[in-house]
Amino acid sequence: MASITTPQILVALGGVEAGLVEPELAPHQQIIHNPTEADLARADAAIVRAAYRVDRELLDRMPALKVIARTGVGTDLVDVAEANRRGIPVVITPGSNTASVAEGVFSHLLALVKKLSTLTSLVRDGRWEERSGAAVGDLEGFTLGIIGYGRIGRRVARIAEAFDLKVLAFDPFADVPAGIRCETVEELLGRSDFVTLHVPLTPENHNLINAERLALMPPGAILVNCSRGGLVDLDAAHQALLSGQLGGLGLDVYDPEPPAHHAVFDHGNVVLTPHLMGFTRQGMAHTVRDAAKGAVDVLAGRSPAAVAAP
Repeated sequence: MASITTPQILVALGGVEAGLVEPELAPHQQIIHNPTEADLARADAAIVRAAYRVDRELLDRMPALKVIARTGVGTDLVDVAEANRRGIPVVITPGSNTASVAEGVFSHLLALVKKLSTLTSLVRDGRWEERSGAAVGDLEGFTLGIIGYGRIGRRVARIAEAFDLKVLAFDPFADVPAGIRCETVEELLGRSDFVTLHVPLTPENHNLINAERLALMPPGAILVNCSRGGLVDLDAAHQALLSGQLGGLGLDVYDPEPPAHHAVFDHGNVVLTPHLMGFTRQGMAHTVRDAAKGAVDVLAGRSPAAVAAP
């Protein structure tokens, strides 16, 4: 193990706000925010933002690297297998933006149910007399289906209780309470007025929400996706909106990002945000600090709180 007096270099790959990492560092450690090739070559650790790709070529340029600390849990752009082959753990930061994403889900849901975009245009455009035609809804007494009952799914369920929503959940890998558990995605969709997605994108669940499954939902149901863009077939969602089968669609994630324009974006019952629901100032501060702490733990020979599976 390196001596405590040996200088150690951490590099920021992607924008990391100055002042968030430094409090986590030991006196012999230094963070470099805009690393040169020379800095990469001698870096002991890298704090990596979501949009930054870490592949074999980049790893070759960082021969001294001992740990990668990813802000967040998604490792789509990190070659975890190659890093592990080189003995480099990939630290992740689960839970740091849980509240932010869950609040984002309800921002989308409330905007769609309460028709905020439509009502804003009525007032802005001087069409006050048309307000009686706006079908403003409620959350109370309706059913929210949560696909994926991990940290964020559970937080969404907690918030739902405050709105007197009935909650259902499907997750074959998590411990879902018997009173709200659905055995299949199809069962959940058929019983839910609102549905929110909180699962990782895998080859098996690409287009998890497709035309066949949208047809199972009650007419006028609302779908929110703040998880991964590839979970929803946008062509099918657009057709469901046009037919009225889907009453609203909230999207914070896309495939790819940034997305090409899609016809569904122009529908009046759609709310769009640019993958920012988990990237609030407070959420980002938490995740950067957690990443820095994880990197420092590895450099000190301690076990970090969480690492990505190879």
